[in-house]
Amino acid sequence: MTDVLRRGRASLGFGFFAQGVAFALLVTRIPAVQDRYGVSDALLPAFLAAVPVLAGVGSVVTERLVRRVRPSRLLRWSQPVVLLALLAVGVGDRMAALAVALAAFGLAVGVLDASMNMLGVSLQRTYGRSIMLGFHAAYSLGGIVGASLAWAGAYGELALWVSYLPVVLVLLPAALVGSRWYVDGRAAPAAPAKAEGAATGAEPLARKVLLPLCLVMTFAYIGDSTVSNWSAKYLQDVLGSSEQLATVPYNVYMVTTLLGRAVGDLGVRRFGPVTVVRAGALVASLGFAVVAGAPGAWVGMLGFTLLGLGLCVLVPQTFAAAGRLFPGHSDAAVARLNVFNYVGFLIGSPLVGALGDAWTYRGAMLVPMVMVLVTLVYARSFAPPHGGYGGGHERPRTADVGRGGDGL
Repeated sequence: MTDVLRRGRASLGFGFFAQGVAFALLVTRIPAVQDRYGVSDALLPAFLAAVPVLAGVGSVVTERLVRRVRPSRLLRWSQPVVLLALLAVGVGDRMAALAVALAAFGLAVGVLDASMNMLGVSLQRTYGRSIMLGFHAAYSLGGIVGASLAWAGAYGELALWVSYLPVVLVLLPAALVGSRWYVDGRAAPAAPAKAEGAATGAEPLARKVLLPLCLVMTFAYIGDSTVSNWSAKYLQDVLGSSEQLATVPYNVYMVTTLLGRAVGDLGVRRFGPVTVVRAGALVASLGFAVVAGAPGAWVGMLGFTLLGLGLCVLVPQTFAAAGRLFPGHSDAAVARLNVFNYVGFLIGSPLVGALGDAWTYRGAMLVPMVMVLVTLVYARSFAPPHGGYGGGHERPRTADVGRGGDGL
């Protein structure tokens, strides 16, 4: 079964990578999309907000679908929809066409994000050791590749469809071929109730157990969206950098996110998830503090670098913790938790903008700092059960895995 697991892990990693490329190609070419369709500045926020809202709907729908359909099948067919919707954004020329393409993109992304994290949690449980950060490292690598391709397209003044078509022609068939090796694990038996409040069969998704993870997911994405939406403006308007230098922090953030995730699984295996989550929250909070107090652009970039190293571990470990806390209901837990990905994305950018206008942008950076620090309060929610992976008691590398049955 080792070869089955290896192929399943590699194919799922490629799925994460392809999703990172597609999402980066869309969000980094928003100005070009706006110009192509003549979307006004007043209308643009509505279009942008629709994508995460519909993605949240897609994630909720996925929670219901996985009762009858394997997550691997949902992933296999949602990924082509995402890629084709991306291409549709590039080839259309009417506002209605853009609305339909973005709606399809958003719904499919919700299904895709939920199902691929379901499979990641399943594989991690089967391996008996931390591998989730590696999947998200593949996503970060895809984001870097996608942003680089978008930069090349903008630099060469290429039409959107010219930038998107080669990517879709490469990724779509590769994703379909790779989907042959996705692995659905057997559903784990629900753990008996414990004094700490573990979920039971009568209460499969106990709110008091899942709520801390939902909050951590929201805070992590508020921090992430703060960097993606405000780093360039902050460096240029507040710290007085040049326009060219202002484009660097997000790239640095993405690179450090990739590096942190690439080695993060080793940290979880050595020190456990609780320690890694606490360290990530502290480093990210320090990053926000450095950004808020930076006297100049280069110190500001140091702060954004720390943010990448700190925030990068929170989301993968939150999904992994959901799989450990709800071993018999991990599909539903991951789908529900995934909704708060989009909640944080929707809140982060408007929150910082409103605080910056009403107060100062330096002060606004302290708000996500405090939110990330709250993660320390909930760090114990990431503790594995006795004998679980990441706690110094990892199981052997080989384990049985099944393809049949509902759930993971």
